[in-house]
Amino acid sequence: MLIGELSRRTGVNARLLRYYEAQGLLTADRGTNGYRRYADDSELTVRKIRILLDAGLTTDVIKRVLPCTREIRDNETVFDWCESLRDLLDHELAAMDDQLSSMQRTRNTLAAYLQQT
Repeated sequence: MLIGELSRRTGVNARLLRYYEAQGLLTADRGTNGYRRYADDSELTVRKIRILLDAGLTTDVIKRVLPCTREIRDNETVFDWCESLRDLLDHELAAMDDQLSSMQRTRNTLAAYLQQT
């Protein structure tokens, strides 16, 4: 399918689809006219990418996670637990926890400033 059709099917604009391709998340063949042609399973791939982005993962992490995804069930990605996938996701979760702790400290400091008379 052409990029416009993939865009319509997924609701993701063509510019983002090209970005996903540039990041190595999505592949396309080129026709003799130079147009991108995506395989039928590209729609599922784009939906997985969107779910993983919504989970807070970066495109670099998604590139490593995507080969271990199997399907989408109840709007969640189902994984085949590839080697090191759990370690990678544990690392990402720990990084998010660190960010949350830092934001909580910053929030508490700001709240203390606002309580001053």
